[in-house]
Amino acid sequence: MPRICLHKVYSSPETTSLYVQEDLPKSYIKYQRRKNRTEKALHGIPDVQLMDLKVDFAFKQLFGNEKNKDITIVFLNAILAKSGRSPIQLLFFQNIEIGGEYEEDKKSRLDLLIETENKEIVNIEIQINNEYNMVNRALYYWSRIFSEQLKEGQNYKALYPVISINIMHFDLLKETDAFHNIFRLYEMEQKYPLTDRIEFHFVEIPKLITAWKKNQLNPWEDVLTRWLLLLGTVDQRKNHFYDDIYQELGEIAMVDKTLNVAMRVWEDLSRTKEERLAYEARLKQILDEQSKLLDREQLEQEMEELKKQKNGIEIKMQEAEVKCKEAENRRKEEESKRKEEESKRKEEENRRMEAESALEKRTKQIALIMIKQGIDYTEIMQATDLTSEQLESIQQQLENDHN
Repeated sequence: MPRICLHKVYSSPETTSLYVQEDLPKSYIKYQRRKNRTEKALHGIPDVQLMDLKVDFAFKQLFGNEKNKDITIVFLNAILAKSGRSPIQLLFFQNIEIGGEYEEDKKSRLDLLIETENKEIVNIEIQINNEYNMVNRALYYWSRIFSEQLKEGQNYKALYPVISINIMHFDLLKETDAFHNIFRLYEMEQKYPLTDRIEFHFVEIPKLITAWKKNQLNPWEDVLTRWLLLLGTVDQRKNHFYDDIYQELGEIAMVDKTLNVAMRVWEDLSRTKEERLAYEARLKQILDEQSKLLDREQLEQEMEELKKQKNGIEIKMQEAEVKCKEAENRRKEEESKRKEEESKRKEEENRRMEAESALEKRTKQIALIMIKQGIDYTEIMQATDLTSEQLESIQQQLENDHN
């Protein structure tokens, strides 16, 4: 019987370094040369503190705005190309609130919900803080979006693919160093796909930055890499700005019109007072949530440490109790052994006394017989080891019996 599983169909490269390849493309050689001329880049270091595009407000302002659809199309096509999806030509932003059939059902607000001209639905979620529920959360959102397609009376054929794209500023998949992983439903043994209606993308920005620092990325040749690096340029949690990434993207923007527009829009958003205030408010909320998460994690760690200490104390107490019981058992065994030896000693003493009493009685009987026979006391004393006083006592007892 076929067994169906959620199977990874794509991973970004994990270890290949660009600088160990022998045959580099000409464009990349040019890129290396241009790296030494960053002062001529189209975008110099900006004179404004740029928004962190991993903050959902900033992300939605750039990629979820009707005015920036061309940017969103290029960004999505760069991601979906990795799973073999057809390029998007048109897209439509949808209502980002999904709710249950009943009033008491849980309602959720999505970051971005997009429908393509082929009726594919794409949900993009961007998450800075790790709440340790990302996979279940992605599955839940996917299931609600997929089920809400079907209206009353419609056929199941009206269900179209739902693609879940999750961009995270934390490590999720411990099994791989790849920063982009794609999952679909596949038969477990023969690996053939069940359907294209379900697809999950997990993008881990920290792994992307690690690969960048190790010179394993080529944003000149890989469109997705350049767009993800755009998201990773500012790290508000660490209060860090990767100027080398920004300079590189600035040079690429000289030949990538859409990236050029995106960087200009990004800078304009960062300068606009109203947008900036809304961004700062959302950022404060996220950082407060992060602080609470860290406090909770620290508290959980402290509780775990206290639990370990308590367990350690309990284990020591149990060990001490076991030792006490063992000592008590040894004491009882020794006491029992001592009593047994004492009992044996008393038994032996009683037997000895009984034997001595029987011997004394028999000796006196012999002495009595010898006295009756008129044998001299001296001879009787030698034969029985009795004293003269004992013989006189026996003699007196004999006379009393005759009287």
